[in-house]
Amino acid sequence: MDLTALLGDIEALVSCESPSSDPAALARSTEVVAALGERRLGAAPERVAVDGRIHLRWRFGNGPRRVLVLGHHDTVWPLGSLAAHPYGISDGVLRGPGCVDMKAGLVLAMHAIAGLPDRSGVTLLITCDEELGSPTSRELVESEAAGCAAALVLEAAATGGALKTQRKGVSRYRVRVHGRAAHAGLEPERGVNATVELAHQVLAIAALADPARGTTVTPTLLTAGASENTVPAAGEVAVDVRVGDAAEQQRVDTAMHALRPVLPDATLEILGGPNRPPMEASASTSLFARAVEVARDLGLPEPAAASVGGGSDGNFTAGIGTPTLDGLGAVGGGAHADDEHVLVAGLLPRAALVAGLITDRLRA
Repeated sequence: MDLTALLGDIEALVSCESPSSDPAALARSTEVVAALGERRLGAAPERVAVDGRIHLRWRFGNGPRRVLVLGHHDTVWPLGSLAAHPYGISDGVLRGPGCVDMKAGLVLAMHAIAGLPDRSGVTLLITCDEELGSPTSRELVESEAAGCAAALVLEAAATGGALKTQRKGVSRYRVRVHGRAAHAGLEPERGVNATVELAHQVLAIAALADPARGTTVTPTLLTAGASENTVPAAGEVAVDVRVGDAAEQQRVDTAMHALRPVLPDATLEILGGPNRPPMEASASTSLFARAVEVARDLGLPEPAAASVGGGSDGNFTAGIGTPTLDGLGAVGGGAHADDEHVLVAGLLPRAALVAGLITDRLRA
């Protein structure tokens, strides 16, 4: 593989901004990704439209689907981020918004597949809404993974280049409080204060966490009220939940929907629920063992395994029973942050590992 070509392709993707919530920017990025894939893979992708979003799929060969290679091109970075965080390479470190999460991973996937002696049975799927929780692509991801011997997720590596063998499940909620407005100075007693009710609910929600089991339940964005001199009639809090196993996800979900108002005449709405099932260690055990063997055969350092709190589309592939290995993308760090970066020295070894692992699973 050619490092210069790899870097040029990463620059092309990073230089085309693709915030998840900007349809026009995503459309431009989709065309850049499609053109790059067509050039490297020698075939145009299928454009799969779901609820107005376009996902890209390359299927090779006419036989059964054996290996799904998975990634996304949307990012959390707002349009204009390149002005403050321009693409560049200095002292072996590549920087730019979305470089490690996960545009470098997409390029690694394309180059790894392009170099295969036989691609028959390989599917490359690149989605555009993963950072939103994959609302339009989840069914597509699951259908493409069904029956495969392996789902290889090109999300960024964990610390030190470790492969991600376990991910927490993710649940997301919005708790809405309905109270009653009143003048805060003249007759506050006639109101039902949504802010006070939210305070009670926030404490109850936070108490659902279980640190011993690695379960986090975090109230995040909170809003309430319409003016400074009015008893708030409505309010809302968002809740982020991360769990290590399905039983914990169900426990928290049951408890969230069992919340009840504390103040007389206040009412609650509990919206949301589990978004991604846990990717438990059992989903990756066999694939991780194969990755270790492939690395040895290629003369590469033996990869380490890591359990992480963030979710990915690998949670979905693991959730339907497909053996899944994540974190096969670029080695670097700082995802979603100002110091997002990729270590250039890790690109060629990673591409070789991905290509070797695909070949290994095609032969299984």
